[in-house]
Amino acid sequence: MRVIVAVIISLACGLAQAAGIGLRAGTTGIGADFGWGIAPTLGGRIGISGGSFSTDVDTSEVNYDADVKLANLNGFLDWSPFGPLRITAGLIANDNKVDITGTPRNAALAGNTVNGTIKPEHSVAPYLGIGYGNVWTTGVNFYFDLGVMFQGTPQVSLNCSPGLAAQCAAEEQRVRDEVKRYKYFPVLNLGVTIGF
Repeated sequence: MRVIVAVIISLACGLAQAAGIGLRAGTTGIGADFGWGIAPTLGGRIGISGGSFSTDVDTSEVNYDADVKLANLNGFLDWSPFGPLRITAGLIANDNKVDITGTPRNAALAGNTVNGTIKPEHSVAPYLGIGYGNVWTTGVNFYFDLGVMFQGTPQVSLNCSPGLAAQCAAEEQRVRDEVKRYKYFPVLNLGVTIGF
């Protein structure tokens, strides 16, 4: 993968009218972009982002601690027909996942645990969004992206302790119901660019 990225960057530098780098943070993690101009209102951009954080995912039966791990590689086309305002489309290769560990709400089931993983349905997901600012614009500038990664229905896999074995399939469905809205993963990133 690193070799492919290096080749793309080398080709882009050879074709670019202008180029730049950007540093950003947001819902896909902390990351960086390399962008280049293709035509007066069209540019290409590749980037990488990642990170981790903790949250909760609860169902009616189990309380979960969730460790979210983000790892994304994006390839975008930025079209700017209205000055710095733009439309962006492309693909995001992601290795995002959520590790969950749960304990039953029912005190009678104390001592039992549920462990599992939640992953996107698509490891390469289409992206569509809008934004402001282009990475290859000369000088120091601000940029942001607002869009959706169409990652598909989250896939849930649970392992239950013996005392919960009979309920495991039903609990797996409850977790799916809790996370199904994330088939459309919201992308909001803010950053600073240096163009040259």
